[in-house]
Amino acid sequence: MKVLLVGDVVGKVGRRMLKSAIPIIRADNDVSLVVANGENAAGGNGLTHEVMDDLLSSGVDVLTSGNHIFDKKEVFEFLDDVPSLLRPVNLPSGTPGHGYVVTGRSGVAVAVINVAGRAFMPFSYDDPFVAVERVLSSLDPEVHIILVDFHAETTSEKSALGWYLDGRVSAVVGTHTHVQTADERVLPGGTGFITDLGMTGPRDSVIGVKTELVIQKLRTQMPVRFETAGGPGQFGGLIVDIDEATGRCRELKRVFYTE
Repeated sequence: MKVLLVGDVVGKVGRRMLKSAIPIIRADNDVSLVVANGENAAGGNGLTHEVMDDLLSSGVDVLTSGNHIFDKKEVFEFLDDVPSLLRPVNLPSGTPGHGYVVTGRSGVAVAVINVAGRAFMPFSYDDPFVAVERVLSSLDPEVHIILVDFHAETTSEKSALGWYLDGRVSAVVGTHTHVQTADERVLPGGTGFITDLGMTGPRDSVIGVKTELVIQKLRTQMPVRFETAGGPGQFGGLIVDIDEATGRCRELKRVFYTE
């Protein structure tokens, strides 16, 4: 089975890139499942019902998120009702929404786990290692394909979780920093890993934001209202080829292109 994992989708440009890219990538690579991080898809911060529907209708099967999932308050109205929309699993008990989902494609069960890091992150998340362990222990033993979106700031924390889960999940992919890394590899135990999938959004920007606004904030150290950039786009992601019988990653193919 081949799975397409897409980095943080930012604003209208990111949604446009996603809509145009998925049909082509699916057809050219025989992709069975698409997972995308959508927490920045609505104006750069958060997710609305309309934007969620737009992403899912574009060919995304599972939407992951991170620290911006609650930025649009209307998300509380539907977060519990959409199993294919995930928020970090290591939030306190009682938090609305789902931290993981088991979905099926071509009769093959696939678990997708969304977890957030703790280093330099804005929330006090629970231990991501313990949280993922809890999910793994609850899964049916027949679920061999397991994908982990680790929404974290530091490369060291992402790498550590990848090595910790090596041989027990199919892939650990980083999101959040919006810059695609070139360190994709299959770890010794058969787990595919990349530090960050990169951003799917405005190419001529500072990680999706209008450049002049970021420069103004950094130069003046004063509060600045950020706005998502427009213009040409870029697409970042990873295709993971997984053995359906064992759940081991066979091969990784990094995807990155610009308009």
